[in-house]
Amino acid sequence: MEVKTIECKENFDITNMTTFKVGGIVKKIYFPTNQQEFVYLLQTIKNPLIIGGASNILFSSQGYDGVIISTVKMSQVSIRGTRVLAECGVKGPMASQAAYNAGLSGFEFMIGFPGTIGGNVFMNAGAHGQIISDTFIKACLYDLKSKEVVYIEKDKMGFGYRQSVLQDGKFILLGAEFELKKSNQSDIKNLMDRNLEFRKNIQPSLAYPNAGSVFKNPENDSAGRLLDKAGVKELCVDNVKVWDKHANFIVNTGHATSENVLELIYKMYNCVKETYTIELEPEIRFVGKKNKREEDICKQLYKKTLK
Repeated sequence: MEVKTIECKENFDITNMTTFKVGGIVKKIYFPTNQQEFVYLLQTIKNPLIIGGASNILFSSQGYDGVIISTVKMSQVSIRGTRVLAECGVKGPMASQAAYNAGLSGFEFMIGFPGTIGGNVFMNAGAHGQIISDTFIKACLYDLKSKEVVYIEKDKMGFGYRQSVLQDGKFILLGAEFELKKSNQSDIKNLMDRNLEFRKNIQPSLAYPNAGSVFKNPENDSAGRLLDKAGVKELCVDNVKVWDKHANFIVNTGHATSENVLELIYKMYNCVKETYTIELEPEIRFVGKKNKREEDICKQLYKKTLK
């Protein structure tokens, strides 16, 4: 295999690939279609950025000079009894629907998720009382140090609130295996419908470009509650505003830049800090080059990450 046989685009505008519809020019981006191609790229390219659905990422409007590998075309999911095997690029709704079709419960919470299995495991994503680590059995990973494919059981994954061992930068998820429970299809469908209805009523759909929750919940509290009580729903910056139904979401109302988005996130952060002396931690990751203002804001918002 050669790198040139794998789909690649240079000087690629990544804006429309992100759920925020914010971004710039990426130097080079690859689209592997299977595990073999993905592993080959990981063995060949030094320090690539891996993205899936780009649903919790704010890409810089100034662009990104590195190489990106997108897993969106790695979308195989299979069912073996009550086991679900999914490649890292499988979208949450696709996994949820596949489980429903097989009469399996445990993936209902992902029906409205724009992200992929890779991103969901990376963040240990969850909603509506379910989290992905609940059903997780083991992962197929690429070890960046040993440069080989390894398998890791759940107890070695370091799962916590919005945390996993994948965030340490040693492993890249290739695929994962889950153990779900047999259930009545009508019950599964009802739960999926309730989850979709909740998201429709409370959270913005992707018709309003957004990147999901802006901040992580602090321990024993809700970021949305704190933001709401701090009065952030009235806040807006050029082309971006706080969602009027949920204070922990912001939407791109026009042609927002990454600086516009960061400015609003920083205003929200400061409102809660001044009201409650609580410093919220962003759930959205910033990727790419920064201008002076963005550099200053990121130093404040991501100081825990930068330590």
